Order: sequence, then C-alpha cells, then structure tokens
Amino acid sequence: MSSTIRIVVALAFVGTVAACAKKVEEEVVYIDEPVSVEPVYTGKYK
Repeated sequence: MSSTIRIVVALAFVGTVAACAKKVEEEVVYIDEPVSVEPVYTGKYK
C-alpha cells in the first residue's frame, strides 16, 4: 500500500476510537451558602 492510504486508514482508525471512547463526566460541587429569611409582613403600623 502507498503511504497515503496508510495515513488515511490510520486517521480513520484513530477517529473511530476517539468517537467511541467513554466520555469522562466532570464532578460538579455546589457550595451551600446560608439562606437569609425573608421578612414577614406584619402590617402597616406594627
């Protein structure tokens, strides 16, 4: 085989393996912040 065909076959193989590879999921960490309490309506003059 010519070297061009070998390169094309090698690139196709690498592309196929890369497409079928298991994808790594990133772990997302949420930081809990303190939640403030909403003010309660107590009336106009209270």
